[in-house]
Amino acid sequence: MNLPLELRPLSYFVAVAEELHFGKAAARLHIAQPSLSVQIRKLEHSLGTALFIRDSRHVSLTPAGDKLLEGSRQLLADAERVASLTRQVGRSGRNNLIVGFQANAAAELTPDILSAFRALHPDVAVEMQSFDFTDPYVGLGDGSVDVAFVRPPVVVQDWLALETLFVEPRVLVVASTSPLAQQDSTSVEEVAGQPFVARRSPESWRDFWLAVSSRDGETVRLGAEVSTVDECFEAILSSKGVAFSQASTQRFYARPGLAFVPVTGIPPTPLSIGWRSDVDSPLTRDFVAAARRVAVDCPVPNSWAPPTAGVPSLLDRYQAKLTS
Repeated sequence: MNLPLELRPLSYFVAVAEELHFGKAAARLHIAQPSLSVQIRKLEHSLGTALFIRDSRHVSLTPAGDKLLEGSRQLLADAERVASLTRQVGRSGRNNLIVGFQANAAAELTPDILSAFRALHPDVAVEMQSFDFTDPYVGLGDGSVDVAFVRPPVVVQDWLALETLFVEPRVLVVASTSPLAQQDSTSVEEVAGQPFVARRSPESWRDFWLAVSSRDGETVRLGAEVSTVDECFEAILSSKGVAFSQASTQRFYARPGLAFVPVTGIPPTPLSIGWRSDVDSPLTRDFVAAARRVAVDCPVPNSWAPPTAGVPSLLDRYQAKLTS
């Protein structure tokens, strides 16, 4: 049986339909633009209809493209959910838990959370799986992990559950030879003209780490794009730009040639524990509970607890804008 639609070309189509720009869609998908164009033409040929109206300046959807977009989003979401549930069921017979993380995970909380969980489940093997900047959901999206340390803001999905463990300020990372390195603090306005090292990630998350919302509409000057913290710091040491990072980065990644400068006037960064709400896993529930307890009992240096209910913070307002 020949299926009329395949998921990968549909994901390519959705990216172009959402960006309405082949170059931006190709960057989001991390493929070459000519390859993306070929895939879209093949999809149009298989369906026997044009999906986009293209000219030298604009890309727009045809009526057929509008209809396909409407169904494709749901189809891709359903496929992702089925794949995740299948992985979870397959994993349920194994005595292990996979924890996704990026960079310094939950900072100083990480070993204490792992110890607290192991005290509850000494026979369960815990596997820490690292992800780069291209996946803000840290493996939760495709179900490759059971639970993850996530850095919001992210676009909230109906399967995603998040609970903030702590909030910390952001700092500017610069080469120690930069005049900025000698300052006690800086602001976005002061560094707006500097080239920045951007995270190779979905646009909303990339923009948060570039502090786009705090620049009063001024275009970011890009010096490099990177996928990991190590790549970011190498780019800074190579004088390709500066970058914002969480304050705890300094304690885990400080190295000769780098300086970390406090920044005023931008939203802080939370560290959350994330899991899939559509999967019922006792091990995941216990890991989340352990993370909650440790976050209360062992505060991270230079951090604070999330705002109380009903008291919106700068970050809350940024997240609300992102998900609206």
